[in-house]
Amino acid sequence: MPRDDAATPPDFDVLIVGAGISGISAGRHLRRLLPGLRFAMLERADALGGTWRLHAYPGARSDSDLSTFGFGWKPWMGRPYATAQEILAYLEEAVEEEGLAPLIRYGCAVRAAAWSEAGRRWTLEVEEGGTGRALSCRFLWMCQGYYDHDRGHEPDFPGAGRFRGPIVHPQRWQEGLEAAGRRFAVIGSGATAATLAPALAALGADVSIVQRSPTYFYAKPNETELAALLRPLDLPPQMFHEIMRRKAIHDQTTFTRRCMEEPEAVRAELIGAAAALLGGAAPVDPHFSPSYRPWRQRLAVVPDGDLFAAIRAGRVSMVTGAIRTFTETGIEMESGEIVAADVIVTATGLRMSVMGDIPFTVDGAPFDFSQAFAHRGILFEGLPNLAWIFGYLRASWTLRADLVAGFVCRLLAHMQAEGREVVEPRLRPGEEGMEKRLLIEPENFSAGYIQRSIDLFPKQGDRQPWLFSQDYEDERETIGAARLDDGTLAFR
Repeated sequence: MPRDDAATPPDFDVLIVGAGISGISAGRHLRRLLPGLRFAMLERADALGGTWRLHAYPGARSDSDLSTFGFGWKPWMGRPYATAQEILAYLEEAVEEEGLAPLIRYGCAVRAAAWSEAGRRWTLEVEEGGTGRALSCRFLWMCQGYYDHDRGHEPDFPGAGRFRGPIVHPQRWQEGLEAAGRRFAVIGSGATAATLAPALAALGADVSIVQRSPTYFYAKPNETELAALLRPLDLPPQMFHEIMRRKAIHDQTTFTRRCMEEPEAVRAELIGAAAALLGGAAPVDPHFSPSYRPWRQRLAVVPDGDLFAAIRAGRVSMVTGAIRTFTETGIEMESGEIVAADVIVTATGLRMSVMGDIPFTVDGAPFDFSQAFAHRGILFEGLPNLAWIFGYLRASWTLRADLVAGFVCRLLAHMQAEGREVVEPRLRPGEEGMEKRLLIEPENFSAGYIQRSIDLFPKQGDRQPWLFSQDYEDERETIGAARLDDGTLAFR
């Protein structure tokens, strides 16, 4: 372990944990806005990309448009909804163009993080190349995402041991798993199931989507009228990207507000569109009629309506209801219906992870994130020199990653200018008794993968800067113009 005193400089000014979308955005902003800082990016995988490197199941793609899921600073010129391979190529280009490649340390897993007030630094225990070592930094930037990359959410299905075929979770897709001529039962009703089912059907499989309850499937063309009008004009890439980005943000904001203000009208539109695309190939009720209002859970975008086309072609069928048990040859539903399968895919969601499940300590005392208020959903009350990126659930994750990166760089620049080494969020007088509310409240967003673990995450309060609105239009103003001298940030 290195010497832990303020007279010995740390290894780095900033360490970024993660080299996916959030980490790449953080690195780019640091390199552009604070070129004098020494920083490195720690990525436990052998290559960059995070989510898009992990998910290797057939048809893996974005369900956010790349005009906003792409970075604001790097034009996206392709189709709105891209494959995992296309997204990885885009991220690799961004890393090369921004000069980040030499700064990424692959195969470097963080096992623990300890803050020392005497040394005014973080010391990370890392495993790199099979060897344990320590790395220290003045400021730690957590960009590792919000779910467990080692395992997904897998319910304990009765009779699972009886099934004779493979049971596969999409996060651990078996390389070489044959699809042609086989029967797949895909358990789940979210974006993964909506992506996987038509992709397997295109490979020659017969697929049954088995869902306990339905979700909203939102069919959208994978080319927009505006893009088709602009492409022949041969605009500069950044101009084309900015126009498409503004249009996408406008459309997202308008649709989300409609879901809140006139949910029944939007519900009727979504279900009506599903009925039209099905063409009678499957009943809307019970398979496509959710009980919750639109956008209380994620909408499953279906580019070019490929899921509905596969249902019309007879390659994908829908089964809605509770599972009684797995059998030797498939799934038996509570209704008595039998779903025959050669392969069962448990597309049952994510397992959320707080800060990558890394143990944190402050001067030797364990830090409990579930008891801390989140400062603008970025910093944490009582935790020095640490920032975190958690993106949007109803808008593209990257919108917030870029927004937060700008804020953190502004904060670090302020500390440099004022000669301050430490920043720590603190409650103002009178805020000590503020109610601790869930970071994502069920009334706001009720998706199972969020609500299963959200009590472990930091809390929000009832006033700024302790709110986490999940509203890009709101945060673009509140974070973009946030004061650093409002009494909630203690500098020393």
